[in-house]
Amino acid sequence: MSSPTRKHTALPKAQILIEALPWLVRHNGKTVVIKFGGNAMVDEELKAAFAQDVVFLHHAGLRPVVVHGGGPQISAALDRHGIVSEFKAGLRVTTEDAMDVVRMVLAGQVQRELVGLLNQHGPLAVGLTGEDAHTITATKHLPEIDGEAVDIGRVGEITSIDTGAIEALLADGRIPVVSSIARSQDDGHVYNVNADTAAAALAAALGAETLMVLTDVEGLYEDWPNSDEVISRLTAAQLEKLLPDLSSGMVPKMEGCLHAVRNGVTTARVLDGRVQHAILLEIFTDEGIGTMVVPDEEQGDRA
Repeated sequence: MSSPTRKHTALPKAQILIEALPWLVRHNGKTVVIKFGGNAMVDEELKAAFAQDVVFLHHAGLRPVVVHGGGPQISAALDRHGIVSEFKAGLRVTTEDAMDVVRMVLAGQVQRELVGLLNQHGPLAVGLTGEDAHTITATKHLPEIDGEAVDIGRVGEITSIDTGAIEALLADGRIPVVSSIARSQDDGHVYNVNADTAAAALAAALGAETLMVLTDVEGLYEDWPNSDEVISRLTAAQLEKLLPDLSSGMVPKMEGCLHAVRNGVTTARVLDGRVQHAILLEIFTDEGIGTMVVPDEEQGDRA
């Protein structure tokens, strides 16, 4: 017979699993798009925990799709190649030479590492870029600065998404890992696209249940810098009102959340990627840990 002590230590584990049950039932078979970024991309322990979370979701019956950029890694590689990193309107100016480095870093370094981490747990992850099978198509993005359109090189604005390759991988029980590079709609080149924007566009096109964006803050703050209270839930309309006052780094993330919930995604969440297992905490607990954006018509408790 097993000892009472052993039974006692196992009980909290059982209670945790039971608490997750309604969430497991709710999310079973649903697609979740996760934008991997921030500290979680550079800290070894956080990277390993992220991979565990994504594999857990997969085995729990969800269909995770991972989208990543690679700002810090791109900056380091450009430095090594003697190319100056310049930003305009919050976006990296991407010359032809810089684009070669961006492509190499995203598809050849960041994506490979992430695929490797996921595949420590089985033959699961398959890497692709937006160029593959016309997954992401873009045209040249010309941001406005002081009322004038400015050329910032090979930075793209997404014009269409083809989910065929991702759907095929999901149907085959794989975890797609997508680098935020797009094929050109009109000039035969490739484009660097913002990974937050790419994740949101893919979430909408896939009809995902949830978009999750990992970042380096706890969520959207109520009244930063006067308060560090995080807004746990807001509607699309409430978010739209806040957008003009957000910090430049938060804008593409929250614009992505807004795009997602306005285009069929049930919830979009910004999470603190510095917290180990943030994804599991957000999906499988009552409290959640970040900021959740819901469509305007939805009322009631935290979904």
